[in-house]
Amino acid sequence: MKLAQRVSQVTPSITLAIAAKAKAMKAEGIDVCSFSAGEPDFDTPAHIKAAAVKALEDGKTKYGAASGEPGLRDAIARKLSFENNLDFKPENIIVTNGGKHSLYNLILALIEPGDEVIIPAPYWLSYPEMVTLAGGKSVIVHTDAANDYKITPQQLRASITPNTKLFILNSPSNPTGMVYTPEEIKAIADVIVEKDILVVSDEIYEKILYDGAKHVSIGSLGAEIFARTIISNGFAKGYSMTGWRIGYLAGPDDLIKATITIQSHSTSNVCTFAQYGAIAALDGDQNCIEEMRLAFAKRREVMYDRLNAIPGLNCPKPDGAFYLLPDIKKTGLKSLDFCNKLLEQHQVAVIPGIAFGADDTVRLSYATDMATIEKGMDRLEKFVRSKI
Repeated sequence: MKLAQRVSQVTPSITLAIAAKAKAMKAEGIDVCSFSAGEPDFDTPAHIKAAAVKALEDGKTKYGAASGEPGLRDAIARKLSFENNLDFKPENIIVTNGGKHSLYNLILALIEPGDEVIIPAPYWLSYPEMVTLAGGKSVIVHTDAANDYKITPQQLRASITPNTKLFILNSPSNPTGMVYTPEEIKAIADVIVEKDILVVSDEIYEKILYDGAKHVSIGSLGAEIFARTIISNGFAKGYSMTGWRIGYLAGPDDLIKATITIQSHSTSNVCTFAQYGAIAALDGDQNCIEEMRLAFAKRREVMYDRLNAIPGLNCPKPDGAFYLLPDIKKTGLKSLDFCNKLLEQHQVAVIPGIAFGADDTVRLSYATDMATIEKGMDRLEKFVRSKI
């Protein structure tokens, strides 16, 4: 069978492959400490589940609008206005099958062959693959730990060409956990307006912040940048709803209409009764978010301190999300080799940085219990000490 050429241009998800290998080892009875998961280890809050159950009991089991349930689009618009100072109307919003799907719809609707998309590295691994599937070109801008893995306005400006159509901003970041300050967001917005390009702000981790870090949505900084801003977000991380697959995209009228058309011919609507759980998430008690955030904050401190106490590893302290990205250069191993050996020899699963465009790093998630963190750090230290 001859497959379409586009398939051969896309790399399978390394994060999912590592996680699957770790799960297979666990199924064999092997004691694996997994720091690979990009999802909270908490259950979905009870009031959200209850709303979905009620929707089922009320018969919310039929096809819905491709754009999303009207009540959810209304709730998202209210949330964006109240929390993010973004004046999107419900008709400027599409509900998607997870945050990833919102980005895929966007790229498919916007990017054509020859279009360039600027992506700072380290990046979430699916960004460039989506651009490739759309026939576009990813322009990777490498950042470094000395600048907390953040792109500078100078780097952004230097990367823009007549073919540039979109810049992808992710704050808080996966995989670095870094958060752009309000001043840094403003400086980036100035370049976007000056060069008249579009920006998609991936804000899926916006509620997971530490040490007084503040999330600023780039489109809130004035009419000119708002006109060039697209927002991607979802319920997976902040509300521990990863398996629910509910995300959303907010943007200009023409773009959202285009994504609705695409979605109507691909997945149709998002699971109807699950959307009622999402409404409850936005309109209900928000204390559940703070409870999870406080737990993540404690785990971050422990894992960060343990990592930086290991000779040969160095890691900047993240301001958000639930990831750490230590530099492993002193071990003499590249990331994939490092991860395979660590998993096979010491039963610790972490993600190779090559998946994020940073082969001298590995990503660890602290979205797991404290006992696993302590045991896993002991094993990781033993492994690293054997290599330096």
